[in-house]
Amino acid sequence: MGTLEFTTNSERETRAAAAETAKLLKIGDVILYEGEMGAGKTAFTKGIAEFFGTEDEVTSPTFALVHEYSGRVPVFHFDLYRISGYDDLYAVGFFDYLDRGGIIAAEWSENVDGLEDELENVVKIRIEKLSENGRKITVSGERFGGG
Repeated sequence: MGTLEFTTNSERETRAAAAETAKLLKIGDVILYEGEMGAGKTAFTKGIAEFFGTEDEVTSPTFALVHEYSGRVPVFHFDLYRISGYDDLYAVGFFDYLDRGGIIAAEWSENVDGLEDELENVVKIRIEKLSENGRKITVSGERFGGG
């Protein structure tokens, strides 16, 4: 598995890193984010959705659980913070989105034990806060960094 790494110092740079990552994404990919609250997961998703041509405002799906962004490739942005297992995933239709011809971006995926093992085309994105605005972003998956 290969990796890409970015260091960013603003939301604009984080969105630019997301656009670079989006160039390598394919329909059916499932992004599983890791990162503390406020790390920049939504900003990264904003960069991906913008790359694929959305004109929608990209916001955190905390209360809605999922936001859909239309564009050349739709982006389905999930917040799994309050999801505690597979029954909850089925209830919110998570697995139905796999067949909708888009890309899933899931925040707080670590709250569902074994989710990564159940999915194909997983792209892991870890965002670490280095400072108030500084971030280290690590993207890993089969197509990244020649892996």
